[in-house]
Amino acid sequence: MKKFIILLIAFLLSISSFAAEKTIYAWKDKNGVLVFSDTPRKGAIEVKPSSQHFIVPSSNADNLTRENQLEKATFNIDISSPENNQIIQENTGTIYITSFVTPSFKTGFTIQLFINDKASGPAINSSTFALKNIPSGDHVLQLKLFDDKNQLIAISEPRIFHMRRKTDNE
Repeated sequence: MKKFIILLIAFLLSISSFAAEKTIYAWKDKNGVLVFSDTPRKGAIEVKPSSQHFIVPSSNADNLTRENQLEKATFNIDISSPENNQIIQENTGTIYITSFVTPSFKTGFTIQLFINDKASGPAINSSTFALKNIPSGDHVLQLKLFDDKNQLIAISEPRIFHMRRKTDNE
């Protein structure tokens, strides 16, 4: 047991980076367990650290939280398809909308599609949408990007498209 204590003390002396400027005391508690502390106590022996110094400056870790990283990143969402003022000739009135998020689409983010200022459905975790039975005429698309806490973080520029459908009267 004495050899163990000596080895342990020698080990602590060699890795004294945490105690470069402090005095360390060692003793055995009532169960025979070796205890180290920077507070002196009756029966404790002083452990002298080596002269190696390893100083880590203190820093504020608050800015490392996920929330702050998201706040710092400026997200953008854009409609990649259809193109602005595109004429879509589709007799079923079906249109596919694709989008992209920069810097990147994160887990937990959702996108909600609006057509003519009305939500086409709930926000989803996909950047592709399919709308069916869109009537002939001019329509405006817009997307809203929400973070994992359902907070609005980006809105796309409006995108106009023109749906042309062959009707029974034509």
